[in-house]
Amino acid sequence: MSTLTIATNGHSIATIPSESIDALGAELRGRLLLPGDADYDEARRVWNGMIDRRPAMIVRCAGVSDVMAAVRFAGAQDLVVAVKGGGHNIAGNAVCQDGVMIDLSPMRSVYVDPQARTARAEGGATWGDFDAATQAFGLATTGGLISTTGVAGLTLGGGIGWLMGSYGLACDNVLSFDVVTASGAPVKASAEQNPELFWGLKGGGGNFGVVTSFEFRLFPVAPLFAGMLLHPLERAVDALERFHAFVQEAPDEVGALAGFVTAPDAGPVLALILVYNGPVEDGERLFAPLRAFGPPILDNLAATPYRVIQTMFDAGAPAGLRNYWKSSFLKALPRDAMKILVERFRQAPSPRCKMFVECIGGEAGRIAREDTAFDHRHSPFNLLILGGWETESGDAQNIAWTRETWKVMQPFACEGVYVNYLNEETDEGSARVEAAYGPQKLARLAALKARYDPGNLFRMNQNVRPSA
Repeated sequence: MSTLTIATNGHSIATIPSESIDALGAELRGRLLLPGDADYDEARRVWNGMIDRRPAMIVRCAGVSDVMAAVRFAGAQDLVVAVKGGGHNIAGNAVCQDGVMIDLSPMRSVYVDPQARTARAEGGATWGDFDAATQAFGLATTGGLISTTGVAGLTLGGGIGWLMGSYGLACDNVLSFDVVTASGAPVKASAEQNPELFWGLKGGGGNFGVVTSFEFRLFPVAPLFAGMLLHPLERAVDALERFHAFVQEAPDEVGALAGFVTAPDAGPVLALILVYNGPVEDGERLFAPLRAFGPPILDNLAATPYRVIQTMFDAGAPAGLRNYWKSSFLKALPRDAMKILVERFRQAPSPRCKMFVECIGGEAGRIAREDTAFDHRHSPFNLLILGGWETESGDAQNIAWTRETWKVMQPFACEGVYVNYLNEETDEGSARVEAAYGPQKLARLAALKARYDPGNLFRMNQNVRPSA
């Protein structure tokens, strides 16, 4: 190959001579993959099976120096850049078409300091990697709900998880970030160093650079009393009302989620997932009224290791399925809204479709709204509508169901949205990005973007454009 054609951020095509490509490859400790190379197709795959893009090159980074080299190479020619951590993002922003994909997935180490109760995770680590390392010492922090989710993507967007009532969001427990900015320079962000960047990385997404490591605060987390209660749809509204009343008064130790799913043996059901982060006997006593209603068709609540809780949803979210999501924070969940959810789930076109109502509160809701770029801490619920199906022939029907369900739930919604749940939203432009942050925070993020990435090199994300 004498030259390589590659997309630029100016929507044109650059021609890169082979000497430049060879020089980049020689600078790396990791691997430079080009189309046709072994492992290229595997490296470009991401979790959402709808995403099928072919980068001109994939830089599989072995360390920070590789990230710096890749960023400088792309920035010098203003090439399209995508950054892959766990590759779990619904919009598929981890992979670009005809550009440079910076792949952090080989960088998965997690170092735990049990005395200081801290952990440092590289940018390619998953929550499965993180939990395995920290739980070896009986420690944890708020993480995602699926173990294959990347630490980086979830944390940079905020980080909703089972432990947020006790300890806040994932981003609330970051002590420092190591970042390679658009200039290719390494920068540390913490409360003491570059505090404005530290603020922006706590919910502002991948807009300001490539985060190569995260330092987290950890907490003792023993086996929890946790599991799920399943109810038939005929009883779902009444069960949801009791669940709603319960979570309004629940202590911080409770993590709770209501989901509409199709169970292998029971068909379409309401699943109430409950986690108690405290003494098992206290959780058993606290959840007793919910367990008594129905009775449920399944009750598997029991003392459960945290690592097992973190894998509860893994089987229902395998890589390669086609996925389309819509989401909104909710200002309330009255009985009328519950009825709509039940009826919409009855109409789901695929057994892979799901709906979840995440309960937000406790420590996550007490942290001051202005303390992080993540917004909407005081919304009591977050609604996620997941269209999921297996073949391209189901695209139109499943996307339409997801959008229509979201639309009919808007009377109960806040204006805000969780940035980690956004699709590309090409049908709504940048309005949904503003909804994720609100106008004041978006302006602050745009000023920060102008400082660290004035050319908007990192635009394969829920993009914050730099202010003028």
